[in-house]
Amino acid sequence: MSRLALYALVVCVLAVVAAVVSFVQGSWLGIVWVLLAGLSSNMTWYYLRRDRMRRQASSATG
Repeated sequence: MSRLALYALVVCVLAVVAAVVSFVQGSWLGIVWVLLAGLSSNMTWYYLRRDRMRRQASSATG
């Protein structure tokens, strides 16, 4: 797992925790945390797929 994918995953988990805490406290600010969690989740998948494609390309050429 690349470093960027790991960082994006950590941000996603922290954003989900922050969203839960915000909603439990009755704050609508949790919506922002949910959106951030969705964005960081997509970034995690992107970086994982990019690394997998690079590994496949390097194994195919050499």
